[in-house]
This record gives sequence, structure tokens and C-alpha cells, in this order.
Amino acid sequence: MLCFGCSKNYVGKTSTGLNVKTSNASFASSPGDVVGKVTVGYQGWFSCAGDGSPINAYGSHVNLENWPDMRQYSASYGSVPFYQAGVQQPAYTGNLGDGNPAKLFSSDDQQVVNTHVLWMQQSGIDCIAVQRFGSYTTAGSIKDFHDAVQLKVMTAAQTYGRKFYIMYDCSATDPVETDWTNTIVNTQHLTSSSAYAHQNGKPVVALWGVGVSGRGSVADWENTINWFKNQGCYVIVCPLDNFATDTANQPAYNAGNMIMAWMVGKTAASNWPNLYTTDLNYCNAHGLDYQADMYPGFAFYNTDPTTDPKNQIPRSHGNFMWSQFAGGYQAGIQSVYVSMFDEMNEGTAVFNLAEDSGGIPAGKYFLTLDADGTHVSSDFYLRLIKDGAQMIKKQIAYTSTVFTPFVFTAPASLTPHVLSSTSIQINWSQVTDAPCYNVKRATTSGGPYTTVAAGVTGGTYTNTGLTGNTTYYYVISTGHINGGESVNSSQVSATTTN
Repeated sequence: MLCFGCSKNYVGKTSTGLNVKTSNASFASSPGDVVGKVTVGYQGWFSCAGDGSPINAYGSHVNLENWPDMRQYSASYGSVPFYQAGVQQPAYTGNLGDGNPAKLFSSDDQQVVNTHVLWMQQSGIDCIAVQRFGSYTTAGSIKDFHDAVQLKVMTAAQTYGRKFYIMYDCSATDPVETDWTNTIVNTQHLTSSSAYAHQNGKPVVALWGVGVSGRGSVADWENTINWFKNQGCYVIVCPLDNFATDTANQPAYNAGNMIMAWMVGKTAASNWPNLYTTDLNYCNAHGLDYQADMYPGFAFYNTDPTTDPKNQIPRSHGNFMWSQFAGGYQAGIQSVYVSMFDEMNEGTAVFNLAEDSGGIPAGKYFLTLDADGTHVSSDFYLRLIKDGAQMIKKQIAYTSTVFTPFVFTAPASLTPHVLSSTSIQINWSQVTDAPCYNVKRATTSGGPYTTVAAGVTGGTYTNTGLTGNTTYYYVISTGHINGGESVNSSQVSATTTN
């Protein structure tokens, strides 16, 4: 097993009792691939024993705080080693609480990456910040693994109409310049992809860790930032949350094109409108674009229980993250960075996660989505982000409280209409905000049912190719199959003509 630590640990600061300042209405740049868009950070660092990847072992990040909902992946891997309360456990070969085998996905799997990027498309996420640590620039299996994942992200982004860019998590003196030239541009040709993000006509690159203690001098950061700008890049500078008062490092912050300040660690007591407005005003005053960081919650108990309690910064069934979207709207921000898509290690993942004890290894502790006593579907946070993105973009009205349904409601009022000996039309009452419906059929009352159509939009479906003089039984569910899907509706039946 390979062991490497997570880098973006929370900042652990709280801001309270501040007054909201009025932000400057002018912005440095017009909307593009990142300005005016919602971006999500993507780790893509999960390797598994037997996945055939360059690592081909359970890699650095077996220190999981959340457990993924595995129902939409075609390949999975068992005998998983993981931490419990800071203690490495032997490989787990048991089941989840619901009796299914406990397995994980590999990020070096095109189907996995496609599934993730499809979820992004469905959730209104425009852009993907692909994480590339400074350690990934050294030749070897780790670099090879992440090189391969990046190419898979490019393919998926092209397929599902998303944009992506490289986000270096590094120190000022890491050889990211050489990596950019030799790997990103000249070998992988990522910036030549139609899906690579450009802002103001320039390829985007982000640098996380600017101004962070122990990551290099302000002069070294200025040199790195200016090198990328001289290559024609649009540079996103990513410091910690106090950058507007961190005068010592402001020459480096001001050298970039955009600032995304890391907010992970802020608590529910934070005055989000004031935080975002203060940062936005600074950026406007210095001719910089601003990207507001938002996250669902935080926990690191399984890795370090001595300093990080269970459910340390609670999600509160979406209320915590929605307060950030609401605060961003009040501040007038136009660009959002979501931390993070798949960061299960620090409990900040927003993709499909285990809802309750049935979805985690039996008898083990992982932070589930029902930790505060309210059940939400595995895709709840993706649906919340979609609603939040629409509000930030002023496509829907502002609301201070989350309105995303915790779970989908099954459609009602199913009505079958026999059209012929080979076809039956089913109509139903649509559910508010439902992304799609799934039509399921059986030839025996009560099932078992077979899905005959998934992802149906609207309130009608015609089932063809049936057998004459046969009774068919139908139910319909709301939402994506195995990803936040509702329970089945009441059953209806119809008999085809002779």
C-alpha cells in the first residue's frame, strides 16, 4: 500500500459578527469558461489493487471519511484497506450494511470518469479543476497514474460538454513549469483539446498553496505565476481565506488573473456575505477576477481522531452549503469553486455517497449523509449545487434557505392507454424539479420489474414491441437509476389487444 497525505486540510478559522460591505459592481473579465461559471475540484486519486493502473494497488487515499455509493460503476475492487479512528485496518473482505460486497472504484477507469463528468453535466457544473500535486511531476508510477487520469478527464469532458483545467497543488519551487511544458502541453496536448478551459482567450492554470506557510517565498511565487503568464496562460491564484489582509504575500496574489480563496474550515457561524464581499472588493480594486469557494462540510476523524472529531463541521442536510450559495448571491459573486467533487478523505465530497449505515462496511464508522438525523439521497449535494448554480447565475429567484428536495417523490396518477396489440402508453403526473423518470415493467403483478426506459423526460412514455393479449404491470420512479432514485410508484396494469 502506498501512503501519501492529503494537502488541502481545512484552515480552521471562524468569522462572526461582521457587517456586509457593498461590492464593486464592475468585474475584471467578462463571462468565459471560468468567469461566471461553476467549477468543481476533482482529485481523481483513487487507485485499487487489481485495476491494472500504473500503481495497481490501493494507493494513498485509503483514509476515507465517507464511503462512495457504488451502484453506478461497472467495475469495482474489494479487499479494501482503510483507517478507522486513525488506525490502519487489515484488508476488509466483508459486506456493506445492506449485504452487498464492500468495494471501491478506481479513478483509472474511463467508465468511472465518464460517470463523474456526466453527473457534473446533470448538476450544472461547468468546469473541472483537475488536481495535480507537485509530487506528480516526478517520473514514476504516481505520475503515470495521474497522467492517465487526466487524459480520461479530457475524453469525458469532450463527451459531456464540460471544460477542464489543470490545478497544481504545489510549492513555489516545485518544477511545475517543466511539467506544464513537457507533459501538459507537448506530450498530452491537453491545452489543445476543445474541452480545455480558456478565459480571455488564454488556457487556464491554477496554483493552489500561494502564500501558504512552508510553500515558498513570495518572490518565488511571483516568478512561478509570471512564468505561466508569459506562456500566455490565465492564472488562478489560490491562497488561504485571509489573503485580503495578508499584505506580505499580496504581491504574489496580485500577480495572477483570478483569486480563489480556500474557505474549507469556516463554520456555520461564518458571515458568508461579508467574507465573499471583502474578497470580491479586494479583487475588483486590483483588477482581478474572483472565484468564491464553497463546500458541504468537513471531517477527518478516521485519519486523525486526536484533533478532528466525528462530523466536525456538519453538513446539516444541505443547510451549511446553501448558506454559502446564499451568501455568494448576496455578495454579488459570479464565479464559484466547489470543494471538492470526490474528496472523501476530508469529508468534503459532493458526489454520490453512502446515505446511511446500509451503504458502508458493516459495523465500521464512516460519515454518512444522514449523520444529523435527516435522510437525503446519495446525489442530494449534486442536486443542491444545481439549484445553487442557477441562483448564482440569476436563473432562479434568490432564497435564503435550501429548497432542494432531500429525496425524490415517486410520480402519481399513472394512467395506461392500450394503443394496439404491441404498444401501451403510460402517462403520469410529473414531480417538481424531477430530472427524469424510469419506466419499469413486469408480466407478474408485484414484479420483479425490468427497467424498459431510463432517463425519460416529460410525463409520458410509449412501450412498444409487446405481445398481443398480454397483461403488463408498470411502475415508475423519479431520478437517475441508482443515484438518488425515488421508490417506485404505485403499480398500474393494462392488457394489449389481440
